[in-house]
Parts: sequence; C-alpha cells; structure tokens
Amino acid sequence: MFWIAILSIYAAMSLVTLFMYGLDKYRAINNGWRIPERTLHTCELLCGWPGALAGQALFRHKRQKLSFMLVVWGIILLHVAMWICIFWLIRRR
Repeated sequence: MFWIAILSIYAAMSLVTLFMYGLDKYRAINNGWRIPERTLHTCELLCGWPGALAGQALFRHKRQKLSFMLVVWGIILLHVAMWICIFWLIRRR
C-alpha cells in the first residue's frame, strides 16, 4: 500500500508539473504572464520531476537554459539519492 501511495504522489505531481510547463510555454509564445522558475522547481522537488522531463521534451521548453537545467538535474539526483537511502535502510532491517 505504501508504494502505491508513493507512485500516486509522483504521478499526480508529474501531471501538475507537466501542465505547468505547458502553460508556461503557451504564455511564453503569447507574451503572457510567466510562471516563475522557482514555482516550476518547487513542483519538481515535490515529486513532479518526471513531469518536468516530459514537459521539456513535449513542449521543447526550458531545455536550453543551463542554470535552470542544473537545478532540475540536482533535484533529480536528490530524489535518486533519497530512494537509494530508503531502499538501503529497508534492506538492512
């Protein structure tokens, strides 16, 4: 049950983040009010990083800005490291 809840959180936040990337791209094209990068990174940090990667690929958005991408990949590495630690702790029991 725990793993289903975790996967559900990742899926829901990924959908939210994907939507936000799409909305930001739409607003960028139409000179509208943009979503702050900090907000996008917060969504990524709150388990939405798979949606961020999908949004970058699908909408061709935010892939060229190195400083932005370094934060995205830092967030991904943080999540991977966290799950490695969790699995290690579970296995150690």
